[in-house]
Amino acid sequence: MALCGNEQDKERLIKRLNRIEGQVRGLSGMIENDRDCIEVLRQVVSVSGAIRGVWTQIVGDHLRGCIQNATLQDENRDHLIDELIEHLGKMR
Repeated sequence: MALCGNEQDKERLIKRLNRIEGQVRGLSGMIENDRDCIEVLRQVVSVSGAIRGVWTQIVGDHLRGCIQNATLQDENRDHLIDELIEHLGKMR
């Protein structure tokens, strides 16, 4: 099963992930350069928030796409909902 979003959504996700990749490289550099712990922690929080944003976008696309279509067509609906609930539980 492919991602539910359209091409514009996918492009936006890729741009966000590329920015996150840069943030993670910056985080590595901070550690290599012995930056203060609190500065490194701030960057970790920033990266975590960015990843959560990607996760939220994909969940939204999944709800508006896969799950909505399954509900309308009465196909696989319960399985998709159970699967999403499982993943939601893992994000704590």
